[in-house]
Amino acid sequence: MDEPLPLKHVAIIMDGNRRWADRKHVPRLWGHKEGVQTLKKLVKYAAKRGLEYLTVYAFSSENWQRDQEEVDYLFELFARVLTDELQELHRANVRLRFIGKLDDMPSNLQQKFSDAVELTGKNTGLNMQVALNYGSRVEITEAFKTIAEKVAKGQIKPSDITPDMVSEHLYTKELPDPDLIIRTGGEMRLSNYLLWQAAYTELYVTNTMWPEFNDQEFDKAIKEFSNRQRRYGM
Repeated sequence: MDEPLPLKHVAIIMDGNRRWADRKHVPRLWGHKEGVQTLKKLVKYAAKRGLEYLTVYAFSSENWQRDQEEVDYLFELFARVLTDELQELHRANVRLRFIGKLDDMPSNLQQKFSDAVELTGKNTGLNMQVALNYGSRVEITEAFKTIAEKVAKGQIKPSDITPDMVSEHLYTKELPDPDLIIRTGGEMRLSNYLLWQAAYTELYVTNTMWPEFNDQEFDKAIKEFSNRQRRYGM
């Protein structure tokens, strides 16, 4: 598929790593490792196709409840990927950002996030956002707290509050809302992901587990999107 993409922003819920590992009868941690390989390939393909924005759900605020060994492995994996892949992403003109409550993440990761953002900040290719320690309800709550503080200080009036103002106080304030959310693994829910931003987003769910998601699966999702008529709530 070489024709121009019919959308600007794709968000992905990368689900199914652990179930994929269970089906393969291998340790669940292997599923996360394979999932990283899938993401690397998809980033290259999405950039090649000319996608402007790609936002991926890597670690939710609820994932802290998982087994500590798994959480520690995920953090180690994030650090290793940023160490090993950052220069390649930079050479590919990818601009990296991280969204979520990053202050609660391990300090070594926070530094790597900062370094990646600084290094790639002037790149003009694919804008890639990684959602880490992200939960949409927390994001919206924090936005309203900030707005409420401005009201209390007399900086704005309650009547000034609009949907656009709320959007400007979210983690994604510099991004367009996603046109399409892809969820792998077959689950039919958003899992606290981009709830405000997804008000008019098209949803595409595939039973394919994330480690098996490939270029062809991505193209299938885009083709499905292009065949839909977006009604924006109508």
